[in-house]
Amino acid sequence: MNSILLKTAESYLRESVAPLASEIDSAPEVLREALKGISDRRLLGLRIPKSLGGLEVSSTTFGYFQQLVARYSGALAFLQMQHQSAGAMIAYSDNESLKHQYLPKLAQGQVLVGIGFSQVRRTGNPLVKAIPVDGGYQIIGKVPWVTGFSFFQEFVIGAVLPDGGELYGMVPLTPTCQDAGGTITFSKPMALGAMQSTNTVSATLTDWFLPEERVVSIAKAGTIHENDQKKVLSAGFLALGCAQAGLDIVEGAAKTKQLDFLFNAFESLNGELIRCQTAMIEAAQADSQTFEQRLQLRTRAINLAGRCAQAAVTVSSGAANYKHHPAQRVYREALVFTVSGQTTAIMEGTLARLI
Repeated sequence: MNSILLKTAESYLRESVAPLASEIDSAPEVLREALKGISDRRLLGLRIPKSLGGLEVSSTTFGYFQQLVARYSGALAFLQMQHQSAGAMIAYSDNESLKHQYLPKLAQGQVLVGIGFSQVRRTGNPLVKAIPVDGGYQIIGKVPWVTGFSFFQEFVIGAVLPDGGELYGMVPLTPTCQDAGGTITFSKPMALGAMQSTNTVSATLTDWFLPEERVVSIAKAGTIHENDQKKVLSAGFLALGCAQAGLDIVEGAAKTKQLDFLFNAFESLNGELIRCQTAMIEAAQADSQTFEQRLQLRTRAINLAGRCAQAAVTVSSGAANYKHHPAQRVYREALVFTVSGQTTAIMEGTLARLI
């Protein structure tokens, strides 16, 4: 585990992000400055190889880092995770030219890239199709969710090939019209209940030409579902960070009000969080656990985020209903981390814990 990196991150998050968490949640310009602070500390290339300018940290360090950021700002955690995910996808690409073109700049924060491929998970008629043409592919369809409009210059799009295969490629995250007539347009940022500042939009591609050299990868049908199983723990660390944010509020209330039952509630929930974190870190380090075991840990983290957020609301009393109250923000962030990267299995497991 890279303790120096984590100390650097925590110092920045505590001193510069935590005091502005409410503004970061609602104001894109404040979120942009917070993201720049992460970039300035070279923390945007954690999953990029050292040979291409990244830090290539261990799964343990990456998990702790995600939890740290989510503890202090859900919006910042969610936004930077998009960029880190794009960097990891490009790092695994067989397109060496693309890797050398992008990864050093992604690691330095000189170029910011998002992702837009959740639609590939859906069954039935594909929302985004890729049709092979001379020199590349014609992309047609609508991407329902792309986070980071005005933050990221490009995003990795996912599309379905005629044989059911999956294509991932680089496209601009700005309205563009190609000489041959292809276009990519975007909706206005969606009115969301949480993390409004991240500027989530939908994208519409009409006869967009994606040249071969912009292809990140081509995979067989169903690969995204296989990857979902392999990475089922990943977003769980964001949920753990959200749970910790809720417990920070509970602990603060306990110290202010000096009521024994508040201290007892904090100690009980914090003990659960520590045990869940320990189990998740161990599972992230080794492949010894089955998918079902890792899924149980993911849903356990989601459940903790919801309960700790509700605990934060409870100890904050009526003040929690103020839009900019920390407990209100954490409660809304728990919503996002409940459904982030959600698959049918995660949905089922999350509900099973509730009933």
